[in-house]
Amino acid sequence: MPETHTELDPHDELVSEQAYLENARRELARMREKTLSARASGGDRVSDEFLAMTLHRRAAQLVDDPTTALFFGRLDLSEPPERWYVGRRHVNDEAGDPVVIDWRAELSAAFYRASRANPMGVRLRRRFGVDRGRLTAYEDEHLVAPEAGDVTRSQILVDEIERPRVGPMRDIVATIQPEQDEIVRADAGTTVCVQGAPGTGKTAVGLHRAAWLLYAFRDRLLRSGVLVVGPNRAFLDHIGAVLPALGEVEVRHTTAEELVGGGPAARGIDSTAAAVLKGDARLAEVLERAVWSHVRPATEALVVPRGSRKWRVPAYTVTEVLEELRGRTIRYEAARQVLPQRLAHHVLLAMERSGDSPDDRVQDSVARSAAVRAYASVVWPKLDPRKVLFDELASAETLAEHAAGLLTAEEQALLVWSSPPRSKGAARWSAADLVLLDELADLLERTPSLGHVVLDEAQDLSPMQLRAIGRRCSTGSATVLGDIAQGTTPWATDSWSASLGHLGKPDGHVEVLDRGFRVPASVIDFATRLLPAMAPGLGAPVSVRENPGRLELVRVPASDLAETVATVVAGMVTEPGSVGVIAPFSLVKEVSAALARRAMKHGVLGADHGDVEHQVDVVPATVAKGLEFDRVVVVEPATIAADEPDDRTGLRRLYVVLTRAVSELTVVHSADLPAELA
Repeated sequence: MPETHTELDPHDELVSEQAYLENARRELARMREKTLSARASGGDRVSDEFLAMTLHRRAAQLVDDPTTALFFGRLDLSEPPERWYVGRRHVNDEAGDPVVIDWRAELSAAFYRASRANPMGVRLRRRFGVDRGRLTAYEDEHLVAPEAGDVTRSQILVDEIERPRVGPMRDIVATIQPEQDEIVRADAGTTVCVQGAPGTGKTAVGLHRAAWLLYAFRDRLLRSGVLVVGPNRAFLDHIGAVLPALGEVEVRHTTAEELVGGGPAARGIDSTAAAVLKGDARLAEVLERAVWSHVRPATEALVVPRGSRKWRVPAYTVTEVLEELRGRTIRYEAARQVLPQRLAHHVLLAMERSGDSPDDRVQDSVARSAAVRAYASVVWPKLDPRKVLFDELASAETLAEHAAGLLTAEEQALLVWSSPPRSKGAARWSAADLVLLDELADLLERTPSLGHVVLDEAQDLSPMQLRAIGRRCSTGSATVLGDIAQGTTPWATDSWSASLGHLGKPDGHVEVLDRGFRVPASVIDFATRLLPAMAPGLGAPVSVRENPGRLELVRVPASDLAETVATVVAGMVTEPGSVGVIAPFSLVKEVSAALARRAMKHGVLGADHGDVEHQVDVVPATVAKGLEFDRVVVVEPATIAADEPDDRTGLRRLYVVLTRAVSELTVVHSADLPAELA
């Protein structure tokens, strides 16, 4: 293995490296002090405020974290003979020369990708062990002239991956693997879809990609914006510290539901069948027909009184204007705004034919006249998304008109309200309805596009949800993250190609991560017994960790279930690291009460909130996706699977739950395990 040096001899190079680190900290402090002392003078009030905000943001990026090191690696190059320290952010000295280079810099790619087969000009790669901000060891890997016994396996790398964690997810800049780095540094114009098995680091890769893009294309992306979309608030709380730790504080985090929730709140509940249908991409065409059906044919001429005369535009001419506007790639509302000017133009043509010489001011006056505005509002009325959707769901006849050839009679009956509310204001819109309202809003007025969207757990989104997110990056790019085997909604995708199409990125590039760095082999092997039944044809992930982890199955009488869980957790908390107790929703309170009786402090996660304060968290099975714990206790797997609407979704939910452990998994159950796990 690589040479590892840990002794703190005064003449040991580790002392020299620690001194270099302390100097880097002084230089970072100097950079921040210089930024804070800079005077925000932009020449005017608005410029001053903008410059002050920029300086404040810059100072926030330069805050040192004393619990970690400013660098985690070193590169010694052959030609030219140079030495570079690689860290979380760039640090330079007073002369402007680099002391630490940012992990996102082009040169830093060699730290992650260089190998003996392709040294990339690197003579020696050094990794540092760190404990509470101090260097504890270093490990050398000679790429050009390997020394005896010097192999590529890094114990420092292994220790960092397996280091116990409590609290939110942390960055992986020190442990990024070559295949992960390829994805992180993909060009800003490229949409990348990552099919990542549990423990492959796909979420971390997506977040680090956002950080890299903001480094490489900062001006463009700060203007257009970067957004992270996750499955629920608990997940977003879990990952929320990663980008700030990398110095990126301008990225917004949201859920798919919050993204479309700018209008009414979701108060209604759909049946599973109705929710699946409302998420079907065919609904987009139904709604498009519904919107454009409001453009009415011109049956009468437009007559515009002006002075002592009346000017007339024939109905057939108005029809030509309407057809021309409908044929353009323009939103409904934009066309409605243009229509009065187009009608006024034809009034001016009539004036010119009569010998008048009207100018643009006359056309503007005609366009604003009561006659033109009233006529335009009849043939091209202003629409409200809620009223359009209300009409579709409240009237079987209206829906049938717009769904003809798209939805069957049975499907139409599934969508129409059995007892329609009195008005759009009284409607109890469901979560799926809010996505339809978002589609309608975009048909009326174009949704602004961001520069980049990171979409996690994408396999669980319906086609209509993907369309809603795709609108937010229609002129930008996306990083799509997920695992088809972890699809736990009735509309979960079986094809990334189809999902990318709904997202509006059919040319997106699919990458597969199947090397598990986080989940140990014993846990992976147990969980993948479910794959043939729930995701046939999908390759099983492979754990590359030498530590196989620990798996234990504990069967007890139902009456002893909660107390046994508390006993298991009591044994786990004696070791450092986080503990997740994942249970069916029906057992969460009972398990929490059993822990409380033993005075074990713990958090209880919900879909709308996470917890970063406790070593122990009780987690409903439906909230576990995307979370990781050093040790996991899974309670009553059969119930977790049975709580889902169908067998496939139930097994996929169980697969998610069983793959949350980084080092140890204990399954406590009273009922038989699902047959697939036997």
